[in-house]
Amino acid sequence: MRVLVVGAGGVGDAVARIAARRNFFELMVMADYDLARAEKAVAAAADAGGGDRFAAARVDASDPSSVADLVRAHGITHVLNAVDPRFVMGVFEGAFAAGADYLDMAMSLSHPHREHPYSEVGVKLGDEQFAKASDWEAAGRLALVGIGVEPGLSDVFARYAADHLFSEIDELGTRDGANLVVRDENGEEIFAPSFSIWTTIEECLNPPVIFEKDRGWYTTPPFSEPEVFDFPEGIGPVECVNVEHEEVLLMPRWVEARRVTFKYGLGDEFIGVLKTLHALGLDKTAPVRVKGVEVSPRDVVAAVLPDPATIGPRMTGKTCAGLYVTGTGKDGNPRRTYLYHVVDNEWSMANFGAQCVVWQTAINPVVALELLATGMWSGTGVRGPESFDAVPFLELLAGPAPSGYDSRWGMEDR
Repeated sequence: MRVLVVGAGGVGDAVARIAARRNFFELMVMADYDLARAEKAVAAAADAGGGDRFAAARVDASDPSSVADLVRAHGITHVLNAVDPRFVMGVFEGAFAAGADYLDMAMSLSHPHREHPYSEVGVKLGDEQFAKASDWEAAGRLALVGIGVEPGLSDVFARYAADHLFSEIDELGTRDGANLVVRDENGEEIFAPSFSIWTTIEECLNPPVIFEKDRGWYTTPPFSEPEVFDFPEGIGPVECVNVEHEEVLLMPRWVEARRVTFKYGLGDEFIGVLKTLHALGLDKTAPVRVKGVEVSPRDVVAAVLPDPATIGPRMTGKTCAGLYVTGTGKDGNPRRTYLYHVVDNEWSMANFGAQCVVWQTAINPVVALELLATGMWSGTGVRGPESFDAVPFLELLAGPAPSGYDSRWGMEDR
């Protein structure tokens, strides 16, 4: 296997650090618009024991031909997209044009319904990619979409729950929460998102999508249906709200459930900031002219906030990604089960030099790549993680090193 990672930011860098300890691939090319950032990721991989299996390159993720040229130049078999979702289609199309398989952690962007954005779906997340599914299948190529942590591990949990825990599923409810705190040099708590603010704005201010078997996909206003969810391993209760996310568009395609939701534990401060950005128009992506310069308001917001890849040393706490499943168990009795994965920032920084949120996102595509390399997972077309057997993934993720990734997951019946 020869892998091209497009994007050497926080998640891409963490991919390199994790993959450096594995031996399932021959070459991993770290590519970024900023060559210096790609070279930094390669150096980190070398320090982690990756040897000479890593190389750096420059790429324009918005240009399919730039991606395709790199694929051909390095004999790449698999392209892992680790850039913002606005670049998904450029990388997706570039991989296909050059005959490589493809993986991403976020799908093609949505576009709200023009007349009824808070009740009806318009262009859904991933629609542009699924429209090309027959082309990928005819070419004998695989596009594995949404294989980060959420989407990704949460979707693997859905497959596991359907196959091994439940006979009927009422709701697949992804629930994400944390107790992370970031402080400045003076020890004062500051506003510093632990993931790309560009992506966070996109997710949180777009109309959230819900799936119901009798209704199909529909939308609600942002931050709808608040609920307090009790997260495990000391995180505790966090208020969660509906957010647009890929799981709701992926899980119903392969897993039978009456309802599918995604709720994110944002907190009052974060919601307040997002509402203010929206009120001021700072969430917009279309460029505006400022003193003769064209600039995107959202890019300005991203530029003035701390880079999520750099906040690890100033961050404390844990992050939890998981799936709350309700329905009827295999024994015929009512069942409520939360399947989850918790990462402590102190642990991820000490062991990988990566903050916990980007590390938790990055480990899952690396596990998936290894399953594809060994033939444990295989297929063609455009497919989500829940279309594959969950057991090999969960066993490899939690298995003791060096054969496994030594990253345990948990399950609580409630």
